[in-house]
Formats: sequence, C-alpha cells, structure tokens
Amino acid sequence: MFLHIKRVYDEPGPDDGERILVDRLWPRGISREKAAFDEWMKDVSPTPALRKWFDHRPERWAEFRKRYREELADNPAVAALREHVAAGPVTLLYGSRNREFNHAAVLADFLKENP
Repeated sequence: MFLHIKRVYDEPGPDDGERILVDRLWPRGISREKAAFDEWMKDVSPTPALRKWFDHRPERWAEFRKRYREELADNPAVAALREHVAAGPVTLLYGSRNREFNHAAVLADFLKENP
C-alpha cells in the first residue's frame, strides 16, 4: 500500500500518485489549479461537530483520534477511498497547518490498519 499524506499547499511530487483532498471545507488561499488534486472526498473528513470540538488543540488529540476513528468505522465513504488506495499510490491532501495533529494522519493510519 502506497499511501502518503501532504499539505495541499505543498508542491505536487512525482511519487504522489492520485491526489485526493480529504477536507470537508475548501482550504484557504489556494486555487483549484494550484491545489492540483484529482478528487475531493469531503465525506471521509471528520463531521463538522467533531472538527469544531477538536479545534487543532494538541491536548484533545488522543480523544479526537478515538472519536474520528469511530466515525470512520461507520462511514460508507471510506469504502470508495479504499478502492482508490488499492488501485495504486495515493496522497491524502489536507489544509491544516499542523503536520502532526491533523485528521489526514488519523485517516491514513486507519486505512493502513483496516485495508
């Protein structure tokens, strides 16, 4: 499984494969052309309530991971994302400034643990 995560603001790379934006909201300050993504899968992102609760606060990280993984386990959109991942290299794109505490990291781990 070739699965990477990258900020949507980072330049595309030759090893990115299919670039899938996994944010529910459009990332600020970037055009669709500059984002250079192949698909936008909003429905695999955290629910608005969970996203707002987390607010990128590191002290909430452990609980956010737990709650988001519970959402993913019941989310039918994850099956479509699994198909993309099975077909070849995929890079999950996210807009958060925080490269460590972001939902794409949780999503990538979930997909690797539950292929």
